[in-house]
Parts: sequence; C-alpha cells; structure tokens
Amino acid sequence: MDFLKDLWGFLKARKKWWLLPVIFVLLLLGVLLVIGGGSAVAPFIYTLF
Repeated sequence: MDFLKDLWGFLKARKKWWLLPVIFVLLLLGVLLVIGGGSAVAPFIYTLF
C-alpha cells in the first residue's frame, strides 16, 4: 500500500497525470496474463491478440 501512496504523491507533486492511463493499461494487461495463464478462458484471451 505504501507503493500506491508514493506513486499517487509523485503523480500529484510532479503533475504527471498522463501516466495514469499508461499505468491502467499495464495493470489490465497484467491481469489478463494472470487470468489467461492457467484457465479455460486462455484460448479466448489469446485470440484478442
């Protein structure tokens, strides 16, 4: 949780709001990889890419 607080403080102090969509997309891709790695949904996720 400290990492998220530090990240939010950095974004707020440096006015780097353009990083929020980048972080969101990276998190979304990470979740897709974790879900698609060992489940029956994997073939459907792989067809997206």
